[in-house]
Amino acid sequence: MSAKVITITREFGSGGRTIGRKVAEALGYSFYDWNLVDKIATETGFAKEFIEENGEEQGRFSAVFTSSSFGFNLNEQLFEAQSRVVLNLAEQGNCVIVGRCADYLLRNDPNTMSCFIYANHDARKNRVINEYGETDVPIEKRLKDKDKRRKAHYEYFTSRKWGKSFYYDLCIDTGRIPIDTAVDVIVEAAKNYTPGLRNTDGD
Repeated sequence: MSAKVITITREFGSGGRTIGRKVAEALGYSFYDWNLVDKIATETGFAKEFIEENGEEQGRFSAVFTSSSFGFNLNEQLFEAQSRVVLNLAEQGNCVIVGRCADYLLRNDPNTMSCFIYANHDARKNRVINEYGETDVPIEKRLKDKDKRRKAHYEYFTSRKWGKSFYYDLCIDTGRIPIDTAVDVIVEAAKNYTPGLRNTDGD
């Protein structure tokens, strides 16, 4: 038995995206991250820039496009369409999905294994600088703002506390555990995963 779908929820700078890609490669699964933007754009008709800014975070467009003259909440429309895409991919199986509240959307799917990737502040700071480079915005502010927007988006649409270990099958600290080791742990866990309904008493 094995997990047919693996979701990766992650702190900014924890290496979650890299881990997800490597896990997918190791298992021969499809990998969905930024490539979901095109699928969601086709589904919604929204501009890619809007999806990129608001698909996982409370982005800079949120205040401007919260509602239209017809009273529709565009962020909620985006979330609903994005959810349909995620659920459809999960139905096809054999995939790794990063972010997009996939852990919440698939909480009742017995074939989904959910992972949360985190790290201490210094480890995340160093990884962001090494992988993305420095910008005019101080690294401390980048970390704080990114996590704040990601947390706000997740908690608004799921009514869950972001990063609470109770909701995940695996929580891995990449400040202490190397990326490749984390990949090995997830791959081994996925191969030996026993499908079943997750305890949701904490919802």
